[in-house]
Amino acid sequence: MPDPNRHAGKSVLVTGSASGIGLGIVERFLAEGARVTGFDLNETKAKGVMSIRGDATDEAQVQQAVDRVVAEQGGLDVMVCNAGVIAVEPVVEMDYANWRRVMDINVNSVFLGSRAAARAMIAQGRGGVIVNASSGAGRRGVPNLSHYCASKAAILMLTQSLAIELAPHRIRANCYVPGHIETPFWGGIAEGFAKVTGQTPEEVVEGFRKTVPWGRFGTPDDVAASVSWLATPDAEYVSGQAIAMNGAEFPF
Repeated sequence: MPDPNRHAGKSVLVTGSASGIGLGIVERFLAEGARVTGFDLNETKAKGVMSIRGDATDEAQVQQAVDRVVAEQGGLDVMVCNAGVIAVEPVVEMDYANWRRVMDINVNSVFLGSRAAARAMIAQGRGGVIVNASSGAGRRGVPNLSHYCASKAAILMLTQSLAIELAPHRIRANCYVPGHIETPFWGGIAEGFAKVTGQTPEEVVEGFRKTVPWGRFGTPDDVAASVSWLATPDAEYVSGQAIAMNGAEFPF
């Protein structure tokens, strides 16, 4: 259960915050006493959040968002780079533009957010926490998701490198690695796999559900609870790690 004092006094910035996992993370940090800013193309609708509309792949807009958070929220303690997109396409039918779009949104946004946050945290001199969104698909290839898998694998290596570089500044960097989480993404995922497999969208969803030993899809709060923990002093010696929340689905 959320502890209303767990993150009291902390300033948190979350990208991709308007829906799904990102919104769940925003709501969790708000419930635990943080000052939270959401950064998304769409408005972040959560009571108490400071919502900034912008593009997480735009260098100038990301920097402006971080600068605003530092100026208006008393600094930046936690950066959550959650913005992402998924598409279902076989490699042989994939347009290069679609490959670049997935890599841009999933990887470049994490680089830009992490870099801007790290610079701000170094300047503050009080350490900080960066948490980046990877996926179980970043640890195992999945047919028809090659661009998504490649992007999420890149985030794992980027985050490990960040953790080593930033450790002297007492800035920790970790990944959260969700399995199948029930979000608005699933409508597009089910339709995409239905087109390439001949199944109905309902059959696609049920097939994925059967792969989860825990017997259900996860929820945004399942992810948010782990992200919140990574930002606590209890995780002070945890950096460069990829923490999975997947209902025991392989790979861990």
